[in-house]
Amino acid sequence: MSDVAAIHNLVQKRNELKTEIAKIIVGQDAVVDQILLCIFSGGHALLIGVPGLAKTLMINTLSQALGLDFKRIQFTPDLMPSDILGSEILDENRQFKFIKGPIFSNIILADEINRTPPKTQAALLEAMQERSVTIAGENHKLDLPYFVLATQNPIEQEGTYPLPEAQLDRFMFAVKLEYPSFQEEVQVVKQTTSDVKTKINPLFTAQEIIDFQHLIRRIPVADNVIEYAVTLVSKTRPDNPLSNDFVKNYLDWGAGPRASQNLILAAKAHAAFNGKFSPDIEDVKAVATGILRHRIIKNYKADAEGITEEIIIQKLM
Repeated sequence: MSDVAAIHNLVQKRNELKTEIAKIIVGQDAVVDQILLCIFSGGHALLIGVPGLAKTLMINTLSQALGLDFKRIQFTPDLMPSDILGSEILDENRQFKFIKGPIFSNIILADEINRTPPKTQAALLEAMQERSVTIAGENHKLDLPYFVLATQNPIEQEGTYPLPEAQLDRFMFAVKLEYPSFQEEVQVVKQTTSDVKTKINPLFTAQEIIDFQHLIRRIPVADNVIEYAVTLVSKTRPDNPLSNDFVKNYLDWGAGPRASQNLILAAKAHAAFNGKFSPDIEDVKAVATGILRHRIIKNYKADAEGITEEIIIQKLM
């Protein structure tokens, strides 16, 4: 299949996928779009939202529709790295045998990732970056495609271990979930309090998703679009000549080069989802908030004046 035909196929499959997810998930269109952009770009996503907004249900439904293996890890203060990576045991023949942990799956839901100590959070780092884990000196490859979708509850800070910037930077998108509208909530209550079981049909194979990821990477990008993305990221850095007084006033730190890479990758996926064969500046703008939100660090002045990350990003575009 030619790349042109493959993009038309991707548009159709993505629309079918959204229809399938909508059987279970009411609303949250923008959230689903960002997660799909992340998956087809080969990245990981951090979902930030209060309890009860169907974060876990959304990821479970998504994994079923994508036809992928799914494992949920509930992060707690006493969780150890071996609980997620796996461990070696002595079998009946007195030989060491490796028992795989829940990290060996296609989609990992890291539920409340900020509830576990840094040692366990760091155990995810190698898996997210290298798509492999090292246990007892032996390297184990993970099955592809591989995604970590982590959730974080923004309202409880007691007994939590905030993710360090180095780990936050490994998430392609930070996606904020808002409360549903009145009509959506009515629909949710109707659906979830009845005895009807909805079946989700798998629409992809693992290989198809990998092929689509390669297709998105092959999409050409004009130099002016890449320069726009790099300029946008440079503007977030207070000591950069391109940044404005607003940034210098309200930001302590800006985004790193990984933000520029992710902006272009996500813009390619956004263009492909809309049937375009090359991204333009509008595609970069469409994905900028989710990609930059967790990579900029506000100062106390921004907090005191109620300036959010979203306001700062809008001022840059």
